[in-house]
Amino acid sequence: MANQNFIHADEIAEELGVSKAYAYKIVHRLNDELKAKGYVTISGRVSRKYFEEKFYGMQSDDKKGA
Repeated sequence: MANQNFIHADEIAEELGVSKAYAYKIVHRLNDELKAKGYVTISGRVSRKYFEEKFYGMQSDDKKGA
């Protein structure tokens, strides 16, 4: 993946074992939270760091095993 700063709904669906439709709902919810904090968001993707913070225990591959 070219940009590791953002996670797409497809990847969220795979990580969490949920449908793509539900993953898009998660992206929308997280982006709404970020907008409320004053951040600019991009439809269909969310900050990977924010996603990992919101889902306890989630880590990107470079952090696993560290």
